[in-house]
Amino acid sequence: MSDIIEQIAGLTQQTGQTCRVAYTLNGAQPVASTIIGAQPLFYMDYAIEDDDEFFDAADLGILEEEINKLKHSIEEFEKHYDARDEAPSQNISPSIELFAKNCESFCGAAQIVDHKEILTNITALLEKSRIGKSYLDFAAEHGVEIKMSEQTEISSYDRHAGLIQINPYLSFEDMVLGTVSELRRHWQHRAGALIHPLLFHPDNAILINRAQVTDLTIAMIRVAWELQLSGEKAVWERLENSPMSDLARAFAREAFLDFRTINNGVASAAVFETWFLSERCRTQDKILIQQMLSDYQGYMFDAENNAKSLTAGIISALGSVPYGKNYLAQHATTIMEDAIFTDVRDRSNANFLWFIKFERSFRETEQELQTSSEPTSCNVRNSSSEDTLEVQDNEQKIITMPGAASIKQDGEKRLAPKSLEKASGENIIDIAAWSGKRAGK
Repeated sequence: MSDIIEQIAGLTQQTGQTCRVAYTLNGAQPVASTIIGAQPLFYMDYAIEDDDEFFDAADLGILEEEINKLKHSIEEFEKHYDARDEAPSQNISPSIELFAKNCESFCGAAQIVDHKEILTNITALLEKSRIGKSYLDFAAEHGVEIKMSEQTEISSYDRHAGLIQINPYLSFEDMVLGTVSELRRHWQHRAGALIHPLLFHPDNAILINRAQVTDLTIAMIRVAWELQLSGEKAVWERLENSPMSDLARAFAREAFLDFRTINNGVASAAVFETWFLSERCRTQDKILIQQMLSDYQGYMFDAENNAKSLTAGIISALGSVPYGKNYLAQHATTIMEDAIFTDVRDRSNANFLWFIKFERSFRETEQELQTSSEPTSCNVRNSSSEDTLEVQDNEQKIITMPGAASIKQDGEKRLAPKSLEKASGENIIDIAAWSGKRAGK
């Protein structure tokens, strides 16, 4: 027995591992087992406790919860893995397949948009607004046609062709607002208020451009408000979630407190003032001044064509509406004089505007000087009317200095050189004779 134990001990010392041996002594088993290792022999005379007793109940709950989470994650991963295995037989992942579909749309297999149906829906929706229907009827009365065009970014109005173009790939609410904007621009055209800002003096051009843009915004807000009153709230919600939300709330505040402000112009005037108090002025001024600096058609610096002056009538024309009170008529004078509406607030824009004004005034002055410097008759007179020598513009003059030959005005020859004998019929003046005659007088 001792030999066996010594062999096992030698094996454990060589391998560095321990082993457990069970044995009996004299027919009895004094111990359950003996651990024989590289260290001196020792005996375990106590029972091995259950592993569960080493963990607390709370720790076991946390461990079970973590195990359940791990199992749930594994199940979710297996679901996605199975879905990936169910991809097309060509072993193309879903993302690549989606990319291929997008490529087809770029190559011409795009979705087909029914332009007639979109126009029908837009028209049907605008007819639910009283002022929107008025704009539609006014456009139809003057033969203005609404079309869908992919060549315009949002919307545009061509006054020469009588055409309003809308981008068909916008959201439906944006297409409605764009249509209202261009219908209102057509109204400005017929009311005489759609004048190119560059035809005015630079200071007035800034104001008229601001007023025109603001008027288009007011038209969109008013139509959206009337649509939401009729139950169509999608367009108004689009305004509420857009950068024009402050303008929409200014209109809604006045209209909610008193519904009469919709027709008497108070709500629209509130939007007009809110627009000018915002930073939108700076953006529009920058756009217009850049147009002035790159004016290749000569609007700004052509003094003959640039003869329009801003009047209260032009401002009032912008505020006219199909029905109801003009919302700008009573404020036209204030708008033309108040610094809130006229001053350029951005420093860089103001500097550029000053440069444009200086360049324009310089060209006007230069043109006036060129016009006033046309050749006119010049009279040389003395005290006696008979000594007057008139120099006409359409005659050739030969003036001889003292000591040179000359010819009298009556044609009599006085020491005339041969070079002057052929100059018959020409007006030749003898400075020496004329000066001596004046001295004798």
